[in-house]
Amino acid sequence: MSEQSHYMIDLSRLPIGTHSFDIQLDDDFFASVEKTEILSGNISAKATLNLREEDYQLNITVHGTVFVVCDRCLDPMPLDIDDEQEIFSEDEEDEEMEHRKTSNRTLDLSWLAYEIVSINIPLVHSHQPGGCNPQMDLLLQSHLCDEPDPENDTDIE
Repeated sequence: MSEQSHYMIDLSRLPIGTHSFDIQLDDDFFASVEKTEILSGNISAKATLNLREEDYQLNITVHGTVFVVCDRCLDPMPLDIDDEQEIFSEDEEDEEMEHRKTSNRTLDLSWLAYEIVSINIPLVHSHQPGGCNPQMDLLLQSHLCDEPDPENDTDIE
């Protein structure tokens, strides 16, 4: 996880109302996340928190570029990210609500922004046609089978 603690928001210390936060996820942030498919990137995020007495609504907009490994040629490839998500706190029972009001409630805005970036990464990463590493593309083409294998040809007579 990132050491960027200024993105940790203590909800119990904020006054009720609307608050805005600017978040930057850079190469250092992505390097600090364990087991991520994101190699590097530069993401700008804007979080708007509407804190009410009982609950909150958080709107996070992320925009930027991350780099992942192309599944075809294994070279880094850019992915543009542009998304907006709303997060709502859940209503709780009265007894739990009192405990929640007095407990230390925090939001890690950098991690929430990272999660939004992560859900925008497709399952298959590949360059656009013609964008892969030419040497790897030639190697892959050399392994294609254009003719049917006579040993596996099963004509029914």
